[in-house]
Amino acid sequence: MFKITKLEGGLQNVEGFYFDGVNSGFKKEGNDLGFIHADEPFAVSAIFTSNKFQAAPIRHFKRAQERAGGELKTNFILVNSKNANSMTGKQGIADIDEIFSELGKKTALINPVMSSTGVIGYRLKKEKIIAAAQNFNLSARNSNALATAIMTTDTIKKELAYEISLENGEKFHIAAVCKGAGMINPALATMLCFILTDAKIPRADMDELLKKAAEQSFNTVSVDGDTSTNDTIMLCSSAKCAYEKDAFASALNALTHELALMLVKDGEGATKLVRFKVSGAANAQDARMAAKALSNSPLVKTAIFGEDPNWGRIASTIGACGIECDEEKLRIKYDDVLLYDAQNRELDAAREAAAHAVMQQKSFTIWCDLGLGDGEFSAYGCDLSYDYVKINADYRS
Repeated sequence: MFKITKLEGGLQNVEGFYFDGVNSGFKKEGNDLGFIHADEPFAVSAIFTSNKFQAAPIRHFKRAQERAGGELKTNFILVNSKNANSMTGKQGIADIDEIFSELGKKTALINPVMSSTGVIGYRLKKEKIIAAAQNFNLSARNSNALATAIMTTDTIKKELAYEISLENGEKFHIAAVCKGAGMINPALATMLCFILTDAKIPRADMDELLKKAAEQSFNTVSVDGDTSTNDTIMLCSSAKCAYEKDAFASALNALTHELALMLVKDGEGATKLVRFKVSGAANAQDARMAAKALSNSPLVKTAIFGEDPNWGRIASTIGACGIECDEEKLRIKYDDVLLYDAQNRELDAAREAAAHAVMQQKSFTIWCDLGLGDGEFSAYGCDLSYDYVKINADYRS
């Protein structure tokens, strides 16, 4: 048995790490450069974007991991926003090496790695980063400063922390900071996420449990159907406290699921959070494909924004996504309101009014039962608004 308790203060609840953020000039105001540091090297498990054009920081990380024999330990992670350092070729990696060469003159760095988010296609302004890093307080524990340093079009800071109490009285902690609001698509979600724990977790468990947690959280959400070049999740362990696998898995799953929903709620221009639940599919893969197709469909998303209970867009999307389906067995509900089944094809005034009322809520479920089997999956998405277009039409300014 174990107990999971949510805590305030983000990363500051985890033993063994230091973290902070400063302004380097990438943003006109607010933090845009941060770090995670430890006195001793800590284990890192990471998952990266499925985009074929992986950014320089990811390729730099993989090089470091390969040099370490596949199990990387580092004592320093540098993060920045506003510049993705993506599509910058070999020079993008060389720029990271040069930055760390300079920072290593101030403090001993062991296998340092970097993570970046922002505009694609521009090299890092090394001089700005190196100069600003001289202001790092490497003994600081300021979760808020790091959480804000990685924000781009985010409107809210995303950080969470849990304390896990075991039956024998021992405890450990897990916490995270995360960013993401646009270019979010199931294949991670466009985001940076840094999860810190003081649990003494074996490396094999880190890899296994992070992959499982990401699959049922970040890989279920979509804002706009696009996948970034920089998506990164890192799980870092200081190994200072107790560990129990089931307890850790439960806490990690809860943490990543809540963060994933934060991403969708903060989707660029989003006004609604929608769960797309598909049940009765011929198999689990069909359910997954249908749910993700619904969460990615611009026509479905614009209907949600307009609060228009046009079930035809739902049915059309399911029928086009390549799965087995039958219009005679399909049922569509918005929360508890029936929009379609074989006996109720045309939407009468009463059901339309009830469905419209559901869609006026900030959060609701679109449920589609295919009536063919036991496959079930839920994906999460948001609406597509005028503000999304405005934000992304002027992203570089």
